[in-house]
Amino acid sequence: MTECKQNFFQFSTCKSRKVRADFSGGRVSSDGGILFLKELDQQLGLTKGISNFFPDERERGKVNHSILSMFQQRIYGLCLGYKDLNDHDTLRHDVAFQTATNRIESLASSPTLCRFEKKATREIAYKMNKMLVEQFIQSYSEAPKELILDFDATDDRVHGNQEGRFFHGYYDHYCFLPLYVFCGDELLVSYLRPSKIDGAKHSLAILSLLVKRLRQAWPKVKIIFRADSGFCRYRIMNWCERHDVGYILGLAKNNILKRDSENLMQKAKKLFEKRGKKSCLFKEMFYGAKTWGIKRKVIAKAEFNNLGENLRFLVTNLSGAGKKLYKKIYVMRGDCENRIKEQQLMLFADRTSAHRWWTNQFRLMLSSFAYVLMQAFRKKLLKDTVFFKAQVNTIRLKFLKIGAVLIRNTRKIKFKLSSVYPHQELFKKIFDRISTA
Repeated sequence: MTECKQNFFQFSTCKSRKVRADFSGGRVSSDGGILFLKELDQQLGLTKGISNFFPDERERGKVNHSILSMFQQRIYGLCLGYKDLNDHDTLRHDVAFQTATNRIESLASSPTLCRFEKKATREIAYKMNKMLVEQFIQSYSEAPKELILDFDATDDRVHGNQEGRFFHGYYDHYCFLPLYVFCGDELLVSYLRPSKIDGAKHSLAILSLLVKRLRQAWPKVKIIFRADSGFCRYRIMNWCERHDVGYILGLAKNNILKRDSENLMQKAKKLFEKRGKKSCLFKEMFYGAKTWGIKRKVIAKAEFNNLGENLRFLVTNLSGAGKKLYKKIYVMRGDCENRIKEQQLMLFADRTSAHRWWTNQFRLMLSSFAYVLMQAFRKKLLKDTVFFKAQVNTIRLKFLKIGAVLIRNTRKIKFKLSSVYPHQELFKKIFDRISTA
């Protein structure tokens, strides 16, 4: 049967001129900023580092695509917004991508990348997470005085019959329950878990490993464990107290805490009725659940607004006034959720559609390393600019998705970037910074 293909596309006229589009432009790329990713990656040693411990059992004489180039292809692709393996069936011919991976031949196809991902194992996942921590340590030129480790879990919805999928009653769908650990904007751990478990599962083991390594690097650093009530477990608090680790955790409400805070809420309500605007009062008290064995410092926050009362509790071993601990330390935990959102929605950590468990963990790690690369872009290249706090989508749009005509011959490769690119001055500034790093 004859297959009909449309060779051009006719659009509405412009000033009586016909407007026609086709795909005969030749070596043109929408990803001219990929060169920045290549330079950053080389300075960080990111893809080279992880490729060193990835097993390669292929016959050397039959290998067309190195482990390093496939890591680069996948991670750069995620940074540039290409979330699926299928995207690489055409991207493999993009000269910009080839240049960024030090090749002049076609890159790996989606079947080759699929076989690559299926080689993932538990040991590889551990080593990749370990490298995240080492990257974090190396990013400091001098020892920090204090580190706050944010632990948080999120749902990763699945639609197929993947290994380890379970129905989660709270989220009301089948999902995984990955655990993330951030220190400020820096990612330390991304750990895929099934959703049939307690949300704090394995948190203590991960916290213990992190504290051990961070104190090995910086013996005098103060470490604080910060998380919501889903991580308020007596074993974690006991461990923190034995190992001189601070903690500030959300605490689920119960009848005893509500009773002890009833007067505080009444005061907040009267203050709201008097002023006509939101009122918020704090109180410190000591409370001990049966499983705790001891009483611990609890901070109660009684808020009353147009929607009614809002009562929250924290448990902590940190010194200081309850109001200050809540507003200056605990509420900053919310930024961790923004970082998770970046990774899940903008770097496609939720593309865990492979059947095998460790392949999906590997995909989560690829997204994690894409986040590290984009975070380095933000931190090192956009400092003191209006884009210093920009999210991944904005950085991608402004500095990576740049139209370029590509000229490649036996002597040189030239990127002819768009003449009307609106951030040319900032592009020059970024280039100067990455050239002198």
